[in-house]
Amino acid sequence: MSWMELSLDTTHEAVDWVCTLLAETIDINDIYITEYAEFNSASSDWTFTMRLYLPYDVSARTQIEKIESLLSPLHRTGMTTAIQTNIVENKITDAPQPLVHPIGERFIIFNSDTPAQSEIADKITLKLQKTLAFGSGLHPATIVSLRLLERYTVPNMQVLDFGSGSGILSVAMAKLGANVLALDNDSVAVEATQETVSLNNVEQQVQVMQGSLGRGSDLGHWMGGNTASNGSKIEAKNTFDLIVANIFARVHIALADDFRAALRQNQAQPGLLITAGFTTDHEESVTTALAEAGFEVIDCERLNEWVALAHRCNS
Repeated sequence: MSWMELSLDTTHEAVDWVCTLLAETIDINDIYITEYAEFNSASSDWTFTMRLYLPYDVSARTQIEKIESLLSPLHRTGMTTAIQTNIVENKITDAPQPLVHPIGERFIIFNSDTPAQSEIADKITLKLQKTLAFGSGLHPATIVSLRLLERYTVPNMQVLDFGSGSGILSVAMAKLGANVLALDNDSVAVEATQETVSLNNVEQQVQVMQGSLGRGSDLGHWMGGNTASNGSKIEAKNTFDLIVANIFARVHIALADDFRAALRQNQAQPGLLITAGFTTDHEESVTTALAEAGFEVIDCERLNEWVALAHRCNS
């Protein structure tokens, strides 16, 4: 059969937005992501090329118009190129299209379609289930979080992944030797985390729960609105050595005191908090709220406008 191929180039952050926006429109198996051909060129703004495939039939034009409408905000803001269309007899490949990407000094991400990999010296491999719900796992907020986690996670740490999403951060910390509680108030995220944990064979180190921490249970769903969490409210006083929260700025601000209360108060080794999921325009409000709760910033990672901060509890 013939296919309508839609292709576009994207920035790092846009690849996940494209996947999320199209989650209810196109099958995940009809999306192929490859590294942009001129990725290493200093003059290029693009990181990935995405190809989307639709059956070439009477409904193709309507589907294309819907996809163009969904993705037009990304194109207008310079995060993707315009969509190019072409009629083809075959998809780019009938074999699974792997996504392989190095992050930081030690991590390499594969999607679940990637053939079994042999161990790579001095590298930690992370596998992600191929799903449109959480895109590629390469959102800048994830990347900057991983860069900090590889510096601050040590074996036998008790850590909390707050707002675990796809579960990639939980797996990364487990593979660095930590014991992890992965917590999210979204049932879809909880299921995705459980699948990612199983895919990476770290079930013994990661406990996955639906719920929130402290005041988080009063905020409803992370995405806003009035949807309440059906999970547990976790009371975790002086429980964790490290908390990572890759989530909206407003949640960091609301839970500043809860983060502090959940971290171990140890003068020899103060608790650590890694915050991400927000851009530089929210950085000051987040750091101010956390400073008032007794944290100081000790490290940061940035990618474009996205930022991750490492905080230490003041004694």
